[in-house]
Parts: sequence; structure tokens; C-alpha cells
Amino acid sequence: MNHTYPLTQQIGDSFLGASPDWYKLTIAGFLVVNPVLLFIVGPFVTGWLILLQFIFTLAMALQCYPLQPGGLLAFEAVVIGMTSPNAVVHEVESNFEVILLLIFMVAGVFFLKDLLLFIFTKILVRVQSKTLLAVMMCAVAAVLSAFLDALTVTAVVIGVMAGLYSVYQKVAEADFHGSDNRKDDMVRFRAFLRSLVMHSVIGTALGGVTTVVGEPQNLLIATIAGWEFQEFFMRMAPISMPVLVVGLATCALLERLGWFGYGAPIPETVRSTLIDFDRAQSESQSPRAAGHLVVQALVLAFLVIGLAFQLAAVGIIGLAVIVLATAFTGITDERRLGRAFEEALPFTALLVVFFVIVAVIHEQHLFQPITGWVLEFSTESQPAIFFLVNGALSMISDNVFVATVYMSEMSTALGSGIIDRAQFDRLVVAINTGTNLPSIATPNGQAAFLFLLTSSLAPLIQLSYGRMVVMAFPYTLAVTAAGLLAIMLQL
Repeated sequence: MNHTYPLTQQIGDSFLGASPDWYKLTIAGFLVVNPVLLFIVGPFVTGWLILLQFIFTLAMALQCYPLQPGGLLAFEAVVIGMTSPNAVVHEVESNFEVILLLIFMVAGVFFLKDLLLFIFTKILVRVQSKTLLAVMMCAVAAVLSAFLDALTVTAVVIGVMAGLYSVYQKVAEADFHGSDNRKDDMVRFRAFLRSLVMHSVIGTALGGVTTVVGEPQNLLIATIAGWEFQEFFMRMAPISMPVLVVGLATCALLERLGWFGYGAPIPETVRSTLIDFDRAQSESQSPRAAGHLVVQALVLAFLVIGLAFQLAAVGIIGLAVIVLATAFTGITDERRLGRAFEEALPFTALLVVFFVIVAVIHEQHLFQPITGWVLEFSTESQPAIFFLVNGALSMISDNVFVATVYMSEMSTALGSGIIDRAQFDRLVVAINTGTNLPSIATPNGQAAFLFLLTSSLAPLIQLSYGRMVVMAFPYTLAVTAAGLLAIMLQL
């Protein structure tokens, strides 16, 4: 049967092929509408629409990687004058350490995956209680994020979970033969891994709020406030410690109740497969393989010490990890090195595209009316209002940018005498906790969450944007309520 397609669809099919229909709509719709809207309603409203359009591309990440539709929106924003190339370069330079982290640290973790898979496989086969396992993963991620950083820990979690998935997938593919039981086991195993991954990535936020090195914006906040590592921790502790307790309690409760996609146990066939894999690895381990594990353990110790004592920028330490882990395990082939960068570089490109959207927010002063409105409240209520406003804005944009904007505004207010130093310190605590905690509601709120969403693991365990929002929802309510209550009592 012959079909007659509209001219626009024929053109779209000719150039875009089998791309999703919504992707064609983005190109044909958003890119045409935005210049018209700019002429009709002005740059402020258009800026907010571009931001919402970019969030839409993130929400559809499992159907189409956001780099292409988001990149086209960013390119258009520059072309129609919503921001400038120089402003984009400024945003990239301001976040250069985060870019280095993604390029080198994620690749460095790739060369430690044998050791990490060895450790976590033993944990999975020995810990019988799913609730205990979930709380352990959340707590360990929180502690590691406090002394390392959330993106690095998320990269570790992704590497470990992808390794565990691949172990069982090989067995499932070899013995599938249309078995419904095997299919059901794979579905339940995906649900099991999804819950552990979400508990872990939430843990990175719970721990990341506590120290200077936990999240990218923490260092910026501490620098402007003039706080060293210990002072930063002590000022955040009255809010971050109660929130950590509430977060771990929420983790245990969700596993017990089985709500919001949590509570799925590991199928017994999968556990048996992992036990067999662990036993086979232990029995067949050659002296050379054991030596590689020792080297990776030493390099991991170097990584922890280097990050904990801030011996260098995180990305530079990651580069050192690559050199050490490959030099002493005989990995000298360029092609083997190249595979380590496949995970991080697409996301690095996407992050730079996101900085273009951030530049639009900055250039068009999209958040400035909100800042002025918050400062009109009484001194006593300002910390709580800042916490909620920063959290809401971080959910829809990026916590690093929101922290940057608000710290700049508070520094100006302090210098002009609008607020005193004591009030400035209270607002800084509210800004840091506000940008770190409620922002877990959406993947675009935190770089670690966005990294997980766009990683190769997400489609394997069927972790979509919407599912991440649903699974983060109870945590968002719990930690936001706990943080707000702590701020009202302490500040």
C-alpha cells in the first residue's frame, strides 16, 4: 500500500532516517519556534523555554542521547544571541576541573574494575539481607563521596554494577533457549541492580554535602566564604548529619516496604551464578592476575589518599591513576587505553552543551528576580527560604550553577552592607545544603545523576529519566523535610 507523507515528514526522514519522532519534532518545532518567540516575548521568557526544552531532551535520554537535540538547542541559543561564545568559554573555564575529572577519573576507574568487581562480588554473595546490603551501599557511597567526590563514586558504582550485570548476562545468553524462568530472572535482576544503583547514587548526595571535596560547588562555596575543610564540615554538620541519618532510615524503610521500585531481592539463580563466578575466579586465579589485583589495590589506595588530602586537582589524580594502573599491569596498547574513555567522553561533550544553557541562564538573568524576592523576607526566615528556593532551582537546572549565582549575589550583598557576616554564614549553609539535597529530585539537578542517566548502564537496567524521578521522590521528600527542619532549628 502506498502512503503519501507530508513534505516536512519526507524531508525529516531523508535527513534523519530512523531517528525518534520526538527528536524530529525537536528539530522541526523547537528550532523554528524559538526565534519567533524571541521576537514576540523577548529573551527572558525565551530563555526559560529553552531551559525547559533542554530538560525535555534529558527526559528522553534512553530513546536518543541528549547530545544531539540538546546540542542543536545550545547552538541555536548562541546563533540567536541568547548567549555568546565568550560566555560559553567562561562557563567551561569555570568548570574545567569537573571536565578533567570526567575525562581522566572515569577512565582511571575503568582500570580498577577488576579489583572493584572482585570486592563487590564477594559482598553480594555473602550479605543475604537485601535491606542490609542496600543500607551498606548507601552508607559506603556517602562516606566515599565525603572524602572523594560524588562523580568519582558514581563512576565506581556504574563500573561495578555493569560488571555484575555482564557476569550473569553471559550465563543467561548461553542458556536462554526461550526459557521464561531465565527471562523473569533477568527482569528481577535488573530491578535488584536498579535499586542498589539508586541507593548508592542517593548516598553520594548525602555524603557529598558534608565536605569541601564532596561536590563541585562545595569548593566554590568554601572559597568565597573563606572556610577550610574542617570549618566547612563543622558548619554543615548540624544539617548534614541529621539528613544522613534520615536518608539511611529512608533506605531501610523503602527496602522493607518495597515502594517506588525498591525491595526487589536478587534471584537465587543469579546469586548462584555469582557464587560460581566468584569460586571459579578464586580457583583459576593465576599469579599474574593476583599481581594485577595487588597493583590495583595499591593504586586505589593512592587514589583515596590523593583525593582525601587534595594533593592535586581530581582530574590530574585520575590521570595519575591511569598511568600507574596501566604501566604496572602491562597495558601499553593504544586501543586498550582508548576503550577506557568511551564512557566519559560523550557525557563530557553533553556537559559542555549544558554549560551553554547555563550561560543562557546567566546572560539573561533568569534567576535574578527570584534572588531579589528572597532577600525581601525577614532575616530569620531567609535561611529556610534560600534552602527551598535553591533546591527548587537546582532541580530544574544545575546545582553548580545555582550555587555560583547565589554565592555571587550573597557576596555582593555582604560587601554592600545589606547583610552582616553572621547572616552571610547562615545563608551560605542554606545555599550549600539547598543545592545539594533537594536537587536529587531530577537527573539534571546533579552531575552524578545525569552521568548515571546517560551511562551505558542505564539502558541495561532500564533506568530511565522518569523512573529515576519516581525512585528519587521518597528520598527527596525525606531529606528536604529533614534539611528544612534542621535549618529552622539550627539557623
